[in-house]
Amino acid sequence: MLAWKSPQVPHVVGSAPILEVFDTSSGTKQATAPADKANAPASMYVCGITPYDATHMGHAATYVTFDLLHRTWLDNGREVTYTQNITDVDDPLLERATATGVDWQDLAEDQIQLFREDMEALNVIPPQHYIGAVESVHWLVPVVERLLAADLAYRVPADADGVEGDIYFDTLGSENGAWKLGQVSNYDRETMLGFFAERGGDPDRTGKRDPLDPLLWRMAREGEPSWEGGELGTGRPGWHIECSVIARRTLPAPFTVQGGGSDLIFPHHEFSAAHAAADDQTALAQAYVHTGMVGLDGEKMSKSLGNLVLVSKLRAAGVEPVAIRAVLLSQHYRTNWSWTGQLLAQAQERVAIWRERIAGAGLAEATALLTRIRSRMADDLNAPAALEAIDQWAATASEGSGEGSELLARGIDSLLGLKL
Repeated sequence: MLAWKSPQVPHVVGSAPILEVFDTSSGTKQATAPADKANAPASMYVCGITPYDATHMGHAATYVTFDLLHRTWLDNGREVTYTQNITDVDDPLLERATATGVDWQDLAEDQIQLFREDMEALNVIPPQHYIGAVESVHWLVPVVERLLAADLAYRVPADADGVEGDIYFDTLGSENGAWKLGQVSNYDRETMLGFFAERGGDPDRTGKRDPLDPLLWRMAREGEPSWEGGELGTGRPGWHIECSVIARRTLPAPFTVQGGGSDLIFPHHEFSAAHAAADDQTALAQAYVHTGMVGLDGEKMSKSLGNLVLVSKLRAAGVEPVAIRAVLLSQHYRTNWSWTGQLLAQAQERVAIWRERIAGAGLAEATALLTRIRSRMADDLNAPAALEAIDQWAATASEGSGEGSELLARGIDSLLGLKL
């Protein structure tokens, strides 16, 4: 599947320190490269959208965050391999299509295209591998077949609809040296059960070996899309195995960073890691990096609540994408925060001031400011501190020769993705 047009990322003399990020699984900051291999190749998987609605600020905050990580690695001189999936067949998509009377494939393609446009507007570097669940089914089937053969997956009896043979992952039976339950999330069992029920799991499904066992393959139901699954039978994949298989097919094992929103810590990232480790006894990723949740005026922003601030609607209203991006960068990626009109107004004012001041930047001050930005970004992507460094410079810089204006504009674009 095609992603979106890549922005031109300017090359700027100099280099950032080795990036450290907060790893959810260890609970500590971790360097993303050894000290003696600062420019070693890096790899990243970021979970993509389920395309049944437009890009809201929670989505935008996540993808801009990992764009910052991508840019910091590039500034280190690292070759980056980036994969992102699209869950283009799943219950929420099918339910929305049925409710609106739209073909599910048409709905998915419309929303994927809108997402592409939003990402391009926000100056986000696209992944090299942009892969849908539908196009990866043929990769997934043999993996589930192997898990069945190893008794790390099993079939359950008929459900309430009379359909039998759905295949589930044996969570406790699959623990090994590369993964054990709770390794990614560090949650206790009670917390896991709560999130599992809330986030697409089915702990009460009859016939499961353990309530936390996740679905690997759903047998075909009338009115639902399905694919030939070899020994599995006709059906469609579960959610977590999709990302596990796509990551394994496109990235090293383990890859450098698994990214996504904090609502994906469990069950999604926990079980994606579990599936990979069960299949080949190798960890999925070296570090797990998660973004906070974005609300609206103090309330959680979600499709189910209908209180979404959409990137596309702001753009249609004439809001400059650089101002939207500046709002997102003004909040540290790991914090939970709320979008407000005041934040947008502040960002628009900031952008106007920066543009005015950059025109007169001297070469020495431009170089010094880029050094400060690099230092802050290397420290767990501290974009708010980087923006504050620009503010401080703009507030105190005297009118200069303008010899550093091009360098500074290119640097802010390269490191922060802000086209001024």
